[in-house]
Amino acid sequence: MTTTPPPSGSAGAQPQAQANPLTLHGQYIKDLSFENPRAPQSLIEQKQPQLTLNVNVTTRQFEAKTFEVSLTLEASAHTPEKEPLFMLELIYAGTVTLGEVPQEAYGPLLLIETPRLLFPFARAIVANATREAGFPPLNIAPVDFVALYRQQLEAASGQIPGIPGGPVGHA
Repeated sequence: MTTTPPPSGSAGAQPQAQANPLTLHGQYIKDLSFENPRAPQSLIEQKQPQLTLNVNVTTRQFEAKTFEVSLTLEASAHTPEKEPLFMLELIYAGTVTLGEVPQEAYGPLLLIETPRLLFPFARAIVANATREAGFPPLNIAPVDFVALYRQQLEAASGQIPGIPGGPVGHA
């Protein structure tokens, strides 16, 4: 019995280099800080905390198409009397390479799509850190990275720091 190899030009084959506009090489914690300044008193008191959350995305270019994208999450909780319960800062980053995409796609790929990939992992780190500190896990609601990108565009007059070239395209 003889077997024949599948045809080399089959219809389902696609070149891998062109298929991915974005390649995520790795992701990592760049900085993680958690402060519980009133422990153990803050853990004994049962007061409804007032939470504050800030999210920011930045980029840094390494090579022509290789970037580090950093997702910064800052969370703090205070008592109604403004006494601090905890302060958390997480910088979670990933290194990505862009494929053959037009320059106007850099902004959306780096500041919308990459943070969407990083966010679930950063969210889990925040939840675990708050839980391990003795508080209920802080489960951050999904972030609208399109709206955040548009805010960054408006604040920077169409220029996004860390992305080369002229104005970036619209999301």
